[in-house]
Amino acid sequence: MSNRVPFGEALLSAVGTPEQAELLDSSPRSRVWRVRPTDRRPVIVKQIADGGDAAADADTRFAREVAGLRLAGRAAGPAVAPALLATDPSSRVMVLEHLEDLGRTDDWMPGYAESLARLHALTGPADAGALPVWSGPTAADAESFLALARALDVPVPPAVPDELAGLLERLDPTPYHALLHGDPCPGNDLRTADGVRFVDFERASLGNGLIELAYFRIGFPTCWCAMSVTAAPLAEVEDVYRATWRGLTGKDVPGDLADACAGWLIQGDALVERAHRGTADQFARVPSEDFEWGYISARERLVHRLGVVADMTRDHDRLHAVGRLGSALADRLLERWPQLRPLPTHDTRPWY
Repeated sequence: MSNRVPFGEALLSAVGTPEQAELLDSSPRSRVWRVRPTDRRPVIVKQIADGGDAAADADTRFAREVAGLRLAGRAAGPAVAPALLATDPSSRVMVLEHLEDLGRTDDWMPGYAESLARLHALTGPADAGALPVWSGPTAADAESFLALARALDVPVPPAVPDELAGLLERLDPTPYHALLHGDPCPGNDLRTADGVRFVDFERASLGNGLIELAYFRIGFPTCWCAMSVTAAPLAEVEDVYRATWRGLTGKDVPGDLADACAGWLIQGDALVERAHRGTADQFARVPSEDFEWGYISARERLVHRLGVVADMTRDHDRLHAVGRLGSALADRLLERWPQLRPLPTHDTRPWY
């Protein structure tokens, strides 16, 4: 795809003639420019690229991001996403409000949690069909997780298969309609003077907001820069999220955070970057190779997630056996590979 700014007549009439354009860093799945139209403030121009996918997939990602941004644009008070200024579906181009990112701050998580809750609370049952429903773990994921335990010679408690079947039923997104970002990772959250705003809605969906609140505990599972959040900071951000949701909806957050974390644990695809998801049984690779994503290895991510679920389910009526299996699996991984490192702490997050 050309690096030339793809301004057609529709965008020229809506935004104006580009005077300056700077190509910004982005994934292979898109091209992003900072553009200054004549006599106007700068804007962001984003074009969805094929990125090795079929054109139909790129069209789907474009439509999904546009729909997510439009729903996010409902926010009253401080915005939670950049404003969508114009689109050109024929070239998969969108023009977005340019945001000034304030950059690094040590206390970044409370503002992130508040904006995440505000984003999630923007949609409800009337929005069913506006976006795809969240795609969670499947029976095949659960079986792959159990096969990993057998491959590592870790006994599976008899109650685990039934507990996993019940987990999959409870994770059914059908009853939930929160606006999920899909990849709320460092770099997709911009700190502005009015609060945190999220960008890159290519994976937006509708589901249970706890799926993304779980990021703090489970180590940011869709992000190359996995992180650990513990103790007081973790309690604070979860309290901020729940209080914000309650203030906006008048209700407590539905669902079970332990279920959300266990759902991330049993998805082998959450050990690899997006380009490699759906290409192999990632759990089947773990006993023989420790593949890296960013600067964290698959086994290190897995040990963290196993420990989190084990800690959360010690007294859990419906996941107690899964938690015991998780604890045993973590012990086995550390026994075989004692050099595995804990995840970096949240204060080491990268800034862009």
